[in-house]
Amino acid sequence: MFWLGQCLEQRERGKIYHSYNAAFLVIGETASMLVETGHPKDFPAIEHQMKAVLARGAPPLKYLFLTHQETPHSGGLGRVLDRYPDLTIHGEMSDYHLAFPEHADRMHWMKLGDTLDLGETKFIAVESVIRDLRTTLWGFLTKSRVLFPGDGFAYSHYHEDGHCGLVAEEATTLDLQDTSAVFAERALFWTKFVDMSIYTEQLDRLIEELDVKTICPAHGLPVTDVAVTVPKVKEGLLFGSAAPSVRDPMPETVGEAMTVS
Repeated sequence: MFWLGQCLEQRERGKIYHSYNAAFLVIGETASMLVETGHPKDFPAIEHQMKAVLARGAPPLKYLFLTHQETPHSGGLGRVLDRYPDLTIHGEMSDYHLAFPEHADRMHWMKLGDTLDLGETKFIAVESVIRDLRTTLWGFLTKSRVLFPGDGFAYSHYHEDGHCGLVAEEATTLDLQDTSAVFAERALFWTKFVDMSIYTEQLDRLIEELDVKTICPAHGLPVTDVAVTVPKVKEGLLFGSAAPSVRDPMPETVGEAMTVS
């Protein structure tokens, strides 16, 4: 599995936070799969990284899974469809056919529990505990026990501390409570008006039921030690829902290239 994308800069509360609009390339025994397409501005970098991986002799890119229709997750869809004519799209397919009616026959709806076979591993559509659109679906790889939660584990990192390209556990100076709360206010503003403990408890149940070993969020550093990092992310969600709103003007975004993991 390969983590694709590059950093996104955003200004909040007098600080510059880095985050990601990441995509993930999964290499199975018989098929490869792209999870998310990233933001349109990042697609040239994502495409370059993806081509480099596939050129190593990987099985053909057969599937694309999208967690939801928001631009940072599906903004590269048209270019992926054009470049990989044999690829099919999977997830909750509302509205995609309106943008790309000529590709409607390549769009396949997934319900909870539906699977895609990559050879030696399966990709399953699972419950999206924390979502920013009603259509959101999460995904799970059975063999490596990887969860793809879209916006569910959204947080920033500190460029000045050298966090770019690290997994969460390597970023030892990262304040996950602060960065998770900031991102929740930006992307999941509804979390300030509900009891988030209901959602964090359901998240615990899902992780236990699936026996999740790794978490690959679209907007955060990958989590490789669930027991250590997930409690910190939950603290951020709970803290952010209780904290008063302090919102800066919308940020300018600047991408920074990152080597494929």
